[in-house]
Amino acid sequence: MGKVTATAERTIDAPADRVRALVADYTETRPKILTEAYRDYQVSEGGTGAGTVARWTLQATSKRVRDVAATVSEPAPGTLVETDANSSMVTTWTVREAGERSLVRIQTEWEGAGGIGGFFEKTFAPGGLKRIYDDVLANLDATAKESA
Repeated sequence: MGKVTATAERTIDAPADRVRALVADYTETRPKILTEAYRDYQVSEGGTGAGTVARWTLQATSKRVRDVAATVSEPAPGTLVETDANSSMVTTWTVREAGERSLVRIQTEWEGAGGIGGFFEKTFAPGGLKRIYDDVLANLDATAKESA
């Protein structure tokens, strides 16, 4: 087994404070920015930032489906960490100032499978998840523009 990492970044044409608020809003904003790869999204506790507990089904491919039960923490301003109770998956959202704009990064890490399956997972899963995250970040960009 080895660690598998998938990362996507996008510059959003909105101030970091606004983008941080959007990213931390698991009740209204998150359902708007998630793509068709996410199903059955629901918030069971909290709803804004640290302390939020949310669940969803992530359909990464036709064969790769993951039921996520994420608890959100905020180790630093502008950083939200979603820790999945059902797996080793940890997703970190980071929003940094980039002048008048914001740089948003989504990074997911998990312990991959061993053997040949692990090889294929480490080879192909990061690219597939990055494509999903690229679409989520595009939706975040559109939402940030609408909320201006």
